[in-house]
Amino acid sequence: MQYTYLCNRKDIRIYTHYLNIERIKEMNTLMYLGLDENKVQPVVKGLAQLLADFQVFYANLRGLHWNVKGKRFFSLHAKYEELYNDAAEKVDEIAERLLQLGATPENRFSEYLKVATIKESGNEPEGKEGLETVLDNLSNLIKQERAIAKLAAEADDDATVGLMDGFLEGQEKNVWMIVAFLDKSYKK
Repeated sequence: MQYTYLCNRKDIRIYTHYLNIERIKEMNTLMYLGLDENKVQPVVKGLAQLLADFQVFYANLRGLHWNVKGKRFFSLHAKYEELYNDAAEKVDEIAERLLQLGATPENRFSEYLKVATIKESGNEPEGKEGLETVLDNLSNLIKQERAIAKLAAEADDDATVGLMDGFLEGQEKNVWMIVAFLDKSYKK
C-alpha cells in the first residue's frame, strides 16, 4: 500500500507490464532444456528447411499414390500410402521440435516452395520413374537429416539427434527396399 501512495496507478500498471514481459522472456523453453540459443540456431534453420522439403515430398507422394497405374498398381498404391503417412508424421514431429526450440514453424505451402530443394513432381510418373523420384527425394532428406544431426550434436541437442537418427533408420530401410523392388541390379 505504501507503494501505491508513492506512485500513481499508471506507474504501477507500467511496472507490472514490464515485470510480465521480463518473466515471459525468462520462460524461454531453451532455458529449461539447458540449450544455448546461439548454438541451436543452425539446428532450427536446418529443421525449417527439412520441414519445407518434407511438405513437398509429402505432396509428391500423394500425387504418386493417386495417379499410379500399371501392373504394379496394388503394391505401389499401398507403398505410396505408407510413405505419405510416414511423411505426414515426420512433418508434425519436425514442426513440434521447432516449437520446442523456440521457433515458429512455417505452415504456408507458398513459402515452402520458395525454399524447398525437393521440387514438385508431376502427377503421372510410371512405376520405375515414380520410385526413382522417391529415391532422389529420400536421398535429399537423408543428407539433410545427417547434417542436422551433426549440428544438433554440436549444440548438445540430444533430442534432435535422436529424432534425426529415428528418421534415418526408417528412410535407409525404405531406400534398400525400393532399390530391391526395382531390381537387384538397379543402379542410377
